[in-house]
Amino acid sequence: MIPPQRPIAIVAIIFPGMDQIDLTGPFAVLARLPNSSIRLVWKDREPIRDHLGLGLLPDATLAETGPVDLLLVPGGPGQEQLMEDEEVLAFLRDMGESATCVYSVCTGSMICGAAGMLKGKSATTHWTALRLLKYFGATPSTDRVVIDGKYVSAAGLTSGIDGALRVAALLRGEEVAQSIQLAIQYAPDPPYACGEPEIAPPEILANVLTQTSELTARREATAQRIGAKLGIAVS
Repeated sequence: MIPPQRPIAIVAIIFPGMDQIDLTGPFAVLARLPNSSIRLVWKDREPIRDHLGLGLLPDATLAETGPVDLLLVPGGPGQEQLMEDEEVLAFLRDMGESATCVYSVCTGSMICGAAGMLKGKSATTHWTALRLLKYFGATPSTDRVVIDGKYVSAAGLTSGIDGALRVAALLRGEEVAQSIQLAIQYAPDPPYACGEPEIAPPEILANVLTQTSELTARREATAQRIGAKLGIAVS
């Protein structure tokens, strides 16, 4: 836990083609941490759009980013290009080394994995990409939120709120995290029992797998290349 009198510097990397809820869900939690600040960073200060068209504005460039306590790495379809972007990977390695906590949401864990940050770690990601974590030397977990040392990972999209509350507790204590949960009235009550592949009706699962098959295939090809570069032996 970070002492309450010490400010918390939070940095979230954003990028074209990301999924905004991987950022904005956790943002709603983390922006409420007492004595904290959040900056959104990218290669330049031009607006970016998430994969569904929502515009987001960086506060600073990667080069302008100072010391970080919490590094937030979202995912989304645009993540696939970042896995072989050495400027981004070097930034994550540098910031992650000194950060108190590195928090990935959804396929943001695959970017961290490509940066070599998941070797020997347990981690999770979106269920369609979970098996790909092995290429980065990680142990895949089906848990919604996984904490392994200072690395915290959340599964797909909306689980980013769950993970952010866990991060809030790690950084400022459980009472603060509980107060934030109440303030945002986070009490999920989904209308359908199909939010995980294990409980979804077979026809719904088949539809989603078909919709995501092309992106998943690209991600796997990229993950295999990176795994070879990292010297990860995959059976």
